[in-house]
Amino acid sequence: MSPHRNAVLLVVAFALATSATAQAPAGEQRRTLEEYRAQASGGPGRGTSGVAGIQTTVLKGDPAKAGLYTLLLRVPPHTRIAAHSHSDDRVGTVVSGTWYFGYGRTFDAQALRALPPGSFYTEPPDDAHFAETRDSEVLVLLSGVGPSETTYVRPEDAPH
Repeated sequence: MSPHRNAVLLVVAFALATSATAQAPAGEQRRTLEEYRAQASGGPGRGTSGVAGIQTTVLKGDPAKAGLYTLLLRVPPHTRIAAHSHSDDRVGTVVSGTWYFGYGRTFDAQALRALPPGSFYTEPPDDAHFAETRDSEVLVLLSGVGPSETTYVRPEDAPH
């Protein structure tokens, strides 16, 4: 091979290697629904209801600290969440499944509203709410400005 051809191949190989390892600038994220589903998840965490079985993935920020955060909640079928509130102002979007959500200081099945995928709802600060899933898993994106705390209306309903 000629020295010129070797140099061209070396430059092309370097360009391919660096473009393959290049990362998006800090803070940039793009995820599909399937990427959400596949992402590793932890148990109930800060800024959530704390109910066992719910998997929480922090997508941005930290609900324990000041600043914007976004959580992905994976809620299994037949999960009931008692009336509780959060210290911060939050918004939710149902990604998949049907989320049954209501406002009030006691769980009231008559007050639940079915929220199918694409639905949006709010969780105003210190405003009690409750929810449940029925026969399918539900994925919900929640965003708020931390720090976030969860308080159950009836302390005996709080998960231990």
